[in-house]
Amino acid sequence: MAPAMTFDELTHYLRSDTKVKVAGMDVDGILRGKLISKEKFLSAAQSDGFGFCSVIFGWDMHDQVYPQELSISNRRNGYRDLLAWIDLTIVRRIPWENDVPFFLLTFKDPDTKDALAVDPRGVVDRTERRALQELGCIPYAGVEYEYFNFKETPLSASEKGFVKLNPLTPGMHGYSLLRTQLNNEYFHDLIDKAKEFGVEVEGHHTETGPGVYETALAYTTALRMADNAILFKYLAKSIGMKHGVMPSFMAKPWGDLPGCSGHIHVSLRRNGVNIFAVSKEELKSGRADAANNDTRFISREAEMFLAGLLEGLPDVMPMLVPTINGYKRLVGGEAFWAPNAVTYGYDSRQASVRIIAPPSVAPEATRFEIRVPGADVNPYYALGAIFSLGMRGIKKEMQLKEPPFSQLTLEDKEQGRVKMLSRTLEEAALRMMRPDSIAREPEVFGDEFVDHFGGTRLHEARLWSAAVTNWEVERYLELA
Repeated sequence: MAPAMTFDELTHYLRSDTKVKVAGMDVDGILRGKLISKEKFLSAAQSDGFGFCSVIFGWDMHDQVYPQELSISNRRNGYRDLLAWIDLTIVRRIPWENDVPFFLLTFKDPDTKDALAVDPRGVVDRTERRALQELGCIPYAGVEYEYFNFKETPLSASEKGFVKLNPLTPGMHGYSLLRTQLNNEYFHDLIDKAKEFGVEVEGHHTETGPGVYETALAYTTALRMADNAILFKYLAKSIGMKHGVMPSFMAKPWGDLPGCSGHIHVSLRRNGVNIFAVSKEELKSGRADAANNDTRFISREAEMFLAGLLEGLPDVMPMLVPTINGYKRLVGGEAFWAPNAVTYGYDSRQASVRIIAPPSVAPEATRFEIRVPGADVNPYYALGAIFSLGMRGIKKEMQLKEPPFSQLTLEDKEQGRVKMLSRTLEEAALRMMRPDSIAREPEVFGDEFVDHFGGTRLHEARLWSAAVTNWEVERYLELA
């Protein structure tokens, strides 16, 4: 982590400004923030932070207060203030808002001054610190988003009832050099403004689907990656408004088209060296003690990380797939490249965990790609889950129990020899909240996180259960 600015440096940096924008994340990964005067900002930066209403952890993404009282923010405690601590390690300005200064917040308990158990940035920060203390490692990650783009505004989409929306371009055109020219300014503005905003983009292209783009964010440390992933969504939606475009990171907008993924790449580095990579000697024919042919070119520590990830994956599904809609992407998802089982494989885009290693890449690029999350993922919770489970595997020296995807058949799945992932958010939340859930272990998420976040996911499930959809009306209204 970069050193924080000193107060004198901060004062000098803001010398020509009158206001500052600040924001933190709620459990859905939505930025919640405000503009404050420079004087208030500097006062807060000199202390432990400033007061911020805890209701952002007591309501859902549409500001509906949770009917079930959750411990962090509720009627009983009066939705008391939290402490909003300002992160001064990364300095940004918002280029599409007249370069107003922008800082991220971590929400802390006002009494203990510790980050809340469910504060997204706090989750990854704790994971990073634990990796350094226990393994001497720094977690690194990358995120790829696929997202539909519509020639709409929030108002026009609402007036249409969110149906018959106009896609940015027609047809299925993955990796098209032609389709981007129909919206050249928007397409390039996304990359250019991202760079100015401190969010490095590694790749940017059209993906299969009408008006679908894919953007891969440059690999960096885990907390910086989670910040960049959330800020890219903010940037895309902001730049979209400027161009009359509405990007959507919903996981499965249409039943008959591929969904939108949020693939996550991870590795661990110790003293600057990727510990997932095999040695030079092992590059010739692979590691002799590998569990199988698919893991020959990853290290023993990487294999233990993978074993820990696979064992805990079913218990942390709400952290990877947090919405009702996200599970629609996974149901029968293999037809659309969305894995729905506990599987892994070398360079396999059908497995839940894709092993990326030599000979397809250089040893230093060895990593795992977790393909379960959709674009609606909260990257902080997902990265916290992935690294916590993987480090648990290393500490326990776990062995792989499952064969790789290449050795599985449809018959294996049909006869229950392949462990399936939850098919609904409710099922996933109830599994996560079991007393013996791996998610409850202190080195993973702990009880306080699981009880609060689980309560928010069950709230989503209850709203869905009570909703009457267009599909139901069309199917039953006349003939039932």
